[in-house]
Amino acid sequence: MALSELITTKYPKDTLDIIVFGNDAWSIEIKDLPYLQVGPYHTNTVAGIELAMDLLRRKKTPNKQIFMITDGKPTCLKQGNNYYKNSWGLDRKILNRVLNLSAACRRLRISITTFMIASDPYLQKFVQEFTEANQGKAFYAGLDKLGDFVFEDYERNRRKRLR
Repeated sequence: MALSELITTKYPKDTLDIIVFGNDAWSIEIKDLPYLQVGPYHTNTVAGIELAMDLLRRKKTPNKQIFMITDGKPTCLKQGNNYYKNSWGLDRKILNRVLNLSAACRRLRISITTFMIASDPYLQKFVQEFTEANQGKAFYAGLDKLGDFVFEDYERNRRKRLR
């Protein structure tokens, strides 16, 4: 909510689209953010990144970025009308799709900044791999410092792109 206020007042030409993802991904309005609830979902990171890429491809601005807040564990893919789910450990089939999309974003000059809110070493290793594929950034934080990191990174990227 605070980021949307910053963008609309200080950077009115920028836009903020919010995508949530569970088994599927969908956009929500900023006004609906306080009412968002965690559901009995898996984490379809692929669907979230694909939807973000689709939205960003349509924009004509030079600075395209994704801020992804995650626990770092993709557990679901949609294949046709079916879902491939695996909550036990990190599934290479799912990870490879996520890593391929991360690299595709890099080729499209869409940077990804990942805010990881879990501290499991094996999930952090995956987020590092994901970040390397995109040449993006990753922050590892609890929910108490998350807002500070998001603001700082948005402002730093914004200033860097203006010069």
